[in-house]
Amino acid sequence: MGMSEVTTPRRRDDRIIIHFDYDCFYAAVFEAENPALKSLPLAVQQKQIIVTCNYEARRRGLHKLQLIKEARKQCPDVIIVLGEDLTRFRNASKDLYSFLRGCCWSQKVERLGFDEVFLDVTDMIDYNSDLLNHNDLSNSFFHLDKNDPTVGFSYNASIISGPTFPPTATQAVSPPPSTPISPKSGNADTLDLRLRLGSHLADYLRHQLEEEKGYTATVGISTNKLISKLVGNVNKPKGQTTLRPPYLPSSDHEESNVTRFVDAHDIGKIPGIGFKIAQKLRNHVLGRHANFHEGLVYGGTKENVTVRDLRLSLGMGPEVLEKLLGGPGAPKGIGGRIWDLVNGVDDTEVGKARSVPRQISIEDSYIRLDTMDEIKKELTMLTRSLIKRMHLDLTEVEDDEETSGDNILNASRRWLAHPRTLRLTTRPRPPLNPDGTRTRTFHRISRSGPMPTFVFNLHENMDLLVEKAVSEVLIPMFRKLHTERSGLNISLINVAATNMAETATDDKDGAGRDIKKLFKRQEAVLKDWKVEDRDVPPSENEEGLEVDNNGRFGTEAEISEGAKFFPMLYGSEDAIPSTQDSAVMDNAWSSENEEPDLGDTCKLCGAIMPPFAMGAHERFHTIPD
Repeated sequence: MGMSEVTTPRRRDDRIIIHFDYDCFYAAVFEAENPALKSLPLAVQQKQIIVTCNYEARRRGLHKLQLIKEARKQCPDVIIVLGEDLTRFRNASKDLYSFLRGCCWSQKVERLGFDEVFLDVTDMIDYNSDLLNHNDLSNSFFHLDKNDPTVGFSYNASIISGPTFPPTATQAVSPPPSTPISPKSGNADTLDLRLRLGSHLADYLRHQLEEEKGYTATVGISTNKLISKLVGNVNKPKGQTTLRPPYLPSSDHEESNVTRFVDAHDIGKIPGIGFKIAQKLRNHVLGRHANFHEGLVYGGTKENVTVRDLRLSLGMGPEVLEKLLGGPGAPKGIGGRIWDLVNGVDDTEVGKARSVPRQISIEDSYIRLDTMDEIKKELTMLTRSLIKRMHLDLTEVEDDEETSGDNILNASRRWLAHPRTLRLTTRPRPPLNPDGTRTRTFHRISRSGPMPTFVFNLHENMDLLVEKAVSEVLIPMFRKLHTERSGLNISLINVAATNMAETATDDKDGAGRDIKKLFKRQEAVLKDWKVEDRDVPPSENEEGLEVDNNGRFGTEAEISEGAKFFPMLYGSEDAIPSTQDSAVMDNAWSSENEEPDLGDTCKLCGAIMPPFAMGAHERFHTIPD
């Protein structure tokens, strides 16, 4: 394998991916509920720390993960709101996700946490690239609907929208009309044009999000998820950044813009490189254990090792990384994957929009849990939240239910998906070292089992469901994770519903068709031709004819006359009355212009009988006594 192959992994730059990161999301949710808070210093509290704060609070010196008492000293007039209940954040996130999903043709819209969304808009860029007039790029129109050419916005395709990396002066560019606009072309001008279109679409969506939903976002535009996420952080808040070509090194080995951009990041800041892997990489580059305890604040460290330090270290490549990071429990090919990431290569697809989440996870952290009573109490709280989330995210109201007003809480619901697996995860603290210190660790252990079917009962009392799930499933699971009888010291508990099995729906992504909805739809379509089996009350029809209590149809005189000859036909006290709404047979006897055909009359004895029986009856008279 040549050096060029090792140092330059193959790139795939035929996509345009936009990354949205909502600004100060938790604080923004409260601001959306009460716009007066936007001009005031606002912080959101969980436990005893600030999980986020708005930019007015940051301007006054507050920051994320700051202790509440320190924040009050720093800014006495700060408004602190509790953010322990995640329901409002979850609902806002789903609403914003639905908005962005409706703007993307491919439906490749992937949510990351509550406040980040990836959009693969390649098909929209391809379509609009083909419609460009290269002789007049400054007067372009971006089409948002293939079927309606009037839906879209005007823009200047000769310039990029918003800031870029590397920063450049805005200048108009116009490739000649003969230049092929192919997404698979390695031509830097072609890629630059496609990124320009992507920047204008991102700018439009960003402003629509603010105008229609009241939320601002920071946006990154590039050709893969890794770069679009990283480059979006360059201009915060309420901004966007596009990584400009070239994405490949030049013929004289000049570094690409991708390399220049990624190289400046600390190893631990690269998405896909977790804390443990970052520490191993730091140790390798430094030639010793990284002293990460000093200055460590929730993952930060004074031992700063950049991507460039790693990439240019002696002999570095995918094989070295595989030896360093591989082994039992490590994903296969981890060395090549990490090498791709530090070179700005990420071929992972943007996930398609899903009607149900892949998993639902609830967790909380603690100073110390060391008794089973405390464990059970926390498991009960977490399980209640999990089941409520399942009811909220995995069910829908039946189509035929009225959901307005107070009925929405009592409407019958159906499951969109059933999680097959229930997982319990804990993080135990290690024992004290001989010198009285405790080794810092983020190691978690977990155990899984089948999801108990009783949790899918939507009519059972919530308290009973929670108590049964904790006592029958989670406590036994916990005891298998922690076999020690004493010395418990738990700092985190997580319960999760995973391994979703989607039920039958009308959605093309569902698992088959919903037969119940199919029958309901068929019933609605055929209702005009349905013959109902029901008793018909006496009523006057349009022609003045009556239907009596026994279903007889005609005038009163005709009914009386017919009953003399054929009592069973018109009904009697012993006969079972007709219950069919259709009176076709009775109508045959209600003509006003002709006598009823009662049969033939025997000339010898005067008996009346049907014509087909008369021959046999006449032969009866010829039989000698």
